[in-house]
Amino acid sequence: MNYQEWLPTVFPEITNDPLWKMEVYRFAVFLGDITWHDTSKLIKDPRMFKLTDQLYSAVGSISANIAEGYSKASKKDQARFYEYSLGSAREARDWYFKARHVLGNKVTLHRIRLLVQIIRPLLKLVPEFRGKKISEEQAEYQPYTLESLLENIPFAE
Repeated sequence: MNYQEWLPTVFPEITNDPLWKMEVYRFAVFLGDITWHDTSKLIKDPRMFKLTDQLYSAVGSISANIAEGYSKASKKDQARFYEYSLGSAREARDWYFKARHVLGNKVTLHRIRLLVQIIRPLLKLVPEFRGKKISEEQAEYQPYTLESLLENIPFAE
């Protein structure tokens, strides 16, 4: 299943909410769904038990914190939850890298690249709502298209 096939499967109670208009939120929810498949494979390897829990928690936290931040009245509160989401996205990227031995490089690289597509807008949202820049160096990422990440979804065998 790719992103376009997945979209109609999301309940209207979620898609009719104004929050759904945030592309980064939609990508985070999509990642949560495909991570379910990844963790189902990871949990079968006893060495991956703790990693699986950490990965699924980190990925789930991305969209949950975006949702909570979106619902806050003050920009400062919104920024705080977008920062939490950013931290969870980076944590998930780290866990995915560690899971590469079971998931394989193709799946892992896809998930990490999708996480980069979530990290980038969060890096812009935080200072926008905080009112000041994030003091960190700009990261350079390898070129790839967002469309390829949403169309060609690899899964571990």
